[in-house]
Order: sequence, then structure tokens, then C-alpha cells
Amino acid sequence: MKAIWNGKIIAESNKTIVVENNHYFPEDSIDKEYFILTNHHTSCPWKGQASYYNIEVDDKKNENAAWFYPSPKDAAMNIKNYVAFWKGVELKD
Repeated sequence: MKAIWNGKIIAESNKTIVVENNHYFPEDSIDKEYFILTNHHTSCPWKGQASYYNIEVDDKKNENAAWFYPSPKDAAMNIKNYVAFWKGVELKD
């Protein structure tokens, strides 16, 4: 599975985990040069608090377009630090 934004592959893995129709990529499969941690957080009743990254490729910014759970609740431990995408990030297999 590949995550693509602004023409660049920003993550690639054959070990994604699908939760609620989102592909979660292992932390080591993202190209960290494109990811900037933000102060944005959201909360899921069963997964816990999500943290977010901005994605920046060739001087274009996609704010809070990737999220992950650094300290998930027990029910979501399998996706701890796995990264998922939205806001126009294209997924291809």
C-alpha cells in the first residue's frame, strides 16, 4: 500500500492495518522528511487521543492530514504509532 500526496510517495508498506476503513501504516514506513508534528489532537471513545502531522511536499502544506495514536487505549494497541491519512492523501495498492 502506498500513500501519495502532491505527487510524492510519503508512505509505503505491505503491513498496513485497516481500522474503520482507514489504512494505518507502520511508523517506520513513512518518509519522515514530509511529516511535521502539530499540536492538534482529537479523541476517539475506543482508540484514545490522536496526534497529528502536517504533510509538506515541495512547499505545499496539508494541515493535520495524518494522524496516529501514541498512547492508545487497550482496544487499539495494535495500531500504536501507526499513521493514517485523509485530506486528499491518495492510497494505492
